[in-house]
Amino acid sequence: MTEFKLPSLGEGVESGTVAGILVSVGEQVEEGQPLLELETGKSVVPVPAPQGGKIAGISVKEGDEVKVGQAVMSFEAAGSEAKTEAKTEAADSKEADVKATGEQQQGMATGIDDKEDEDAGKDKKLVPPSQLAQSNGSPNGSPNGISHALPAVAAASAVSGASIAAAPSVRRLARELGVDLASVKGSGPNGRVGFADVKNAVAKVAAPVGYSNGVPAAPLPDFAKWGSVERKPLSGIRRATAEQMARSWSTIPHVTQFDKADITELEKLRKQYGKQAESAGAKLTVTAIILKVVTGALKKFPQFNSSLDMGSNEQIFKNYYNIGVAVDTPRGLMVPVVRDVDKLNIVEIAVELNKIAERAREKKTTLEEMQGGCFTITNLGGIGGTNFTPIVNAPEVAILGLSRGGIEPFWNGQTFEPRLMLPLSLSYDHRVIDGADGARFLRWICNALEQPFLMSLEG
Repeated sequence: MTEFKLPSLGEGVESGTVAGILVSVGEQVEEGQPLLELETGKSVVPVPAPQGGKIAGISVKEGDEVKVGQAVMSFEAAGSEAKTEAKTEAADSKEADVKATGEQQQGMATGIDDKEDEDAGKDKKLVPPSQLAQSNGSPNGSPNGISHALPAVAAASAVSGASIAAAPSVRRLARELGVDLASVKGSGPNGRVGFADVKNAVAKVAAPVGYSNGVPAAPLPDFAKWGSVERKPLSGIRRATAEQMARSWSTIPHVTQFDKADITELEKLRKQYGKQAESAGAKLTVTAIILKVVTGALKKFPQFNSSLDMGSNEQIFKNYYNIGVAVDTPRGLMVPVVRDVDKLNIVEIAVELNKIAERAREKKTTLEEMQGGCFTITNLGGIGGTNFTPIVNAPEVAILGLSRGGIEPFWNGQTFEPRLMLPLSLSYDHRVIDGADGARFLRWICNALEQPFLMSLEG
């Protein structure tokens, strides 16, 4: 009998919630056949069978939280365990060789620069906690949102952890945070150390229980004193949202500006050409049009299509236009990404929006579909409200919120006339974007909605 342990599901993904079990005990499965669905952060990932065989046992159930390396099923297949261990040992051995020789290609593949890769097997001066805000270029100075104000973490040279099974990117994280890999207990297969293990090691030293970002959390009262209560665990999506929003809010100096666009004429065009989109299998919505307009604005104001690298004191300008769109699902908010919006017409954008919304609500969104966004749009107009202050989705630098449009009186110089006005809310990272640029960006969007020809002329 062979235990099947949860394999690595992608860089930075160390655990997930079982969203569905797709097989049953006694069932014969083939290699590559999906065994279960795992909710990891904001996507649902199918976990395939490593080999063919008969399911001898299932050790998890829907709703369970499982970690990489944890046994989830068992197979009736002789010799499989030995093969799996041999493959893992071979991979670890190859990785150790790469670390020892400092191959540049390996470093490039994992995001490590040439110099770091050459030093991977040598003693390296660790980044002191006081300088963590300048490391790795993430919005808060650390790649995983750990507070800057870290107490001293046990330092050790890279040599001391050279024999530890861990990916190069995990070793890099450990070096930057001053973590001795030899002192970290790995939760992966054969004790392999992952991102979560390094983070937990730092958290135990740097963040005492009840602390968040260096600030002590207020203790909760006993709510049961005043009535009946019920505790429910946070879903994977809710946890991921909470962590990302807290990280963005605490590390990005936010500014939100408001404006209104007169979309009276645009609404007439939307209804006029709506059937063309319907024939393609989608609905022509204001969101689809906004995506195209925003892409034009990003070309006009490239600082909004950038990210900030504080580690190198650089601003990274992107030459592609991938727009994230917030989707309201029964499991929580998800932000799948529409890629290369500049290469799509509005009907094609409408079709793509329809697809990603359906996939999100059916739990079919993959990790890849949630990554690579340059800018985010969130539309609450279908629910209501006049304005709101959306939180920037780091490492992006801006987000646009749409509220419900309504008829308002407009003075044309002689009399009042009814006009359909759309409230817009733009939040941005004030480290990158000045208030004047924020106002110009938002006004350009309003003008493009009010005068669609402007988008063709300038966008």
